[in-house]
Amino acid sequence: MPSFRRRENGSATARFPFLFLLAFFATASLLWSVSAISPAHAQTAETVEVTDLAGRTVRVKKGVQRMILGEGRQLYGLAVLERDNPFKRVVGWRDDLKVNDPDAWRKYRAKFPEAEKIADFGNPYTSDFSVEKVLALDADVVVLDLGNYFKAQESGTIAKLEKAGIPVVFIDWREDPSQNTVPSLILLGRIMDREKEALAFADFYLRQIRLVYTRVGNLKEKDRPLVFMERAAGYNPNNCCSTWGATNFGKFVEEAGGRNWGSRFFSSTSGGDVNVEKVIADDPDFYLMTGANWSEAIPSSTAAPMGYEATDEKVQASLKTLTARPGLSLLRAVREKHVMVLYHQFYNSPYSFVAVQAVAKMLHPDRFKDVDPQATWTELHAKFLPVETSGLFWATMK
Repeated sequence: MPSFRRRENGSATARFPFLFLLAFFATASLLWSVSAISPAHAQTAETVEVTDLAGRTVRVKKGVQRMILGEGRQLYGLAVLERDNPFKRVVGWRDDLKVNDPDAWRKYRAKFPEAEKIADFGNPYTSDFSVEKVLALDADVVVLDLGNYFKAQESGTIAKLEKAGIPVVFIDWREDPSQNTVPSLILLGRIMDREKEALAFADFYLRQIRLVYTRVGNLKEKDRPLVFMERAAGYNPNNCCSTWGATNFGKFVEEAGGRNWGSRFFSSTSGGDVNVEKVIADDPDFYLMTGANWSEAIPSSTAAPMGYEATDEKVQASLKTLTARPGLSLLRAVREKHVMVLYHQFYNSPYSFVAVQAVAKMLHPDRFKDVDPQATWTELHAKFLPVETSGLFWATMK
């Protein structure tokens, strides 16, 4: 059993950080206006100066044409900005989209078969990362994930690329998605010369997340149900259970009007492993878990295969298996079928606001009678993405 450390309850503003995004928009708009007229921040016709999510000031070619993605799942953001072909500027990437979200990879590859030709760079956060390969592809920019900032520093990746004259920018929709998703999309929009698309998505994002805040933002603590959020349930069938602390899916629970069980014990992004006896003793009101189609990479996985190819039959069978693990039948949430599974990749995606809506509707159905997360998901695809929705991205146990 891990050594637990109790943390203080967060403030309302910490629980709903998107409120700060409104201030960010106002500030960003002002700064952009100033940069267009101030000699101190003047942009040349060829480059644009940006501040990335690591707080670094970086000058990047405006309208970059040749990008390297430190993570393949950064495609989720490019798809919003480059709907006609999100791959057309990508000359290199890591293979994590193919491994961790094969349904999405097949969905996009079917429409954009040229994606097969993109070079696989392996892990950019290791010391054997090939700068020579980046130079050979004549990349305009390398996009890395904020969660690996210190690894990129320690491995020398940032220094090597900067020495070679290749700009590096950090984005984030994993470390603090509630706070950093919109700034990350706007940053990409600036360097790709797709500001209009970035701002249109940001407007949609804020409108959808405000639907949640206006219904649960003033809930008292006693009216917030206790929720256990199991991370990657069944990814390792011999391990139960891992959870999130006060960030990522843990934060989604709090934004949705719940009390995240793990927030009392973990403050780090990843959370940690817990003893199932402790969860049983606390007997949460709801048991939520994340899942994805990991069966191709890990044949022993028993996770619910959430994604574009998921079917209700397969998901319900997985839920039955997962809730039959030792001890879980003792939970009131399982007996009362207060069980939900969500697409694990929401934890590293700009679409996480839909997960917040889905959780909020489950926790507080009376307050969300007029909100339809499935309609939001469908609208997201219709207005912003190049592929149509299919499969299942969340489901409750029947």
